[in-house]
Amino acid sequence: MTVDELRGVRLGIDWGRARIGVAACDSAGLLAYPVETISPAGDRALVLRRLTAIVTEYEPVVAYLGLPRHLKGGEGASAAMARGEGRWLAACFPGLEVRVVDERMTTVTATRQLHEAGRTARSQRGVIDQVAAVAILDHALDAERHTGARAGERIDGRTRQ
Repeated sequence: MTVDELRGVRLGIDWGRARIGVAACDSAGLLAYPVETISPAGDRALVLRRLTAIVTEYEPVVAYLGLPRHLKGGEGASAAMARGEGRWLAACFPGLEVRVVDERMTTVTATRQLHEAGRTARSQRGVIDQVAAVAILDHALDAERHTGARAGERIDGRTRQ
């Protein structure tokens, strides 16, 4: 891919069982920043409404969804859930490329960053998912810069895995 083919706003998504953190970046992929926490994650109508608003506002070319692997790299129930949500997201937004990227340690990193910024555990709840989404997106953007290609694995919304 050329540098121009890698341009465009990208989203980072930390999809948890309770909340969904969303981050975005500028079209050059230089700066990732928090956008919103969608809660509760189980309310499909709410999630679709908020994600539609975000996709409409930011017009992203790619959404990077965190894939929670085990520390040794294997996948469990949480990864299966993320893949399922990725297929749903791709089906809901057929013009949006959806990719899963390894998110090991992003929540730990986000928690540490917020703690260092003086946020207590209680005050982190509303933003921890956004900070984790920024970490997911930063990881994907770094991979794009190093490889010259989109990061992660593309998810097809038409298939059932």
